[in-house]
Amino acid sequence: MLTVDLGRAAIVPGMCVLDVGCGHGRHTFACLKAGAHVVSLDAQRSEIDAVGAMVGAMRGAGEVPPGTRSGGVVGDLTCLPFADSSFDRVIASEVLEHVVDDEAAIAEVARVLRPGGLAALSVPAAGPERANWALSAAYHEVEGGHVRIYAKRELVRRCEHAGLVVVASHHAHALHSPYWLLRCAIGVDREEHPLVAAYHRLLVWDITRRPFVTRAVERMLNPLIGKSLVLYAEKAA
Repeated sequence: MLTVDLGRAAIVPGMCVLDVGCGHGRHTFACLKAGAHVVSLDAQRSEIDAVGAMVGAMRGAGEVPPGTRSGGVVGDLTCLPFADSSFDRVIASEVLEHVVDDEAAIAEVARVLRPGGLAALSVPAAGPERANWALSAAYHEVEGGHVRIYAKRELVRRCEHAGLVVVASHHAHALHSPYWLLRCAIGVDREEHPLVAAYHRLLVWDITRRPFVTRAVERMLNPLIGKSLVLYAEKAA
């Protein structure tokens, strides 16, 4: 389940892509399958090791085009261990809301982008996020949790301050917003609750089967209740 649209990000074979805050590696895997060279960065060694193991399995299964390069780095988004203008694309999906000094993080994204390169940044959308915060402090008041809610105009302003020009945006994952509202209303630690468990089964079915009906419904609902806001921002050539 991708948050960033690789078509809008214009990921093509041979590009160098940095996936910061890679987590379980969903964008890393998709970019590799598209033929890009990918560096995955995360603050957790366990995440990097798990992504590396999966990439190895993908290569063994022939799911990655020959010649593509990949690597994992444990690092800090506010102080990236790369030279200026190292990457054609930078993906930072659902990570900025965890970073205290997000302006420094966005500045680093801009620094390592090549002139003419593009950054794809996604954060929780303001509407669903405000509802979750209102329903449950436990949703965000945890170690490593969300430290802010982004209004779109504020994230755009931060990008512009770092020298990035936002050229496109969209919302994603509308079907996930009701799930998290349920979790926050019932209790974020009560995953076994019948309503929560039933909705989770629906999401798993949707992700694995991708039926036309739910895809069409989500496309219609994304502008209204999409869980994620995604911005695409270019660095001046």
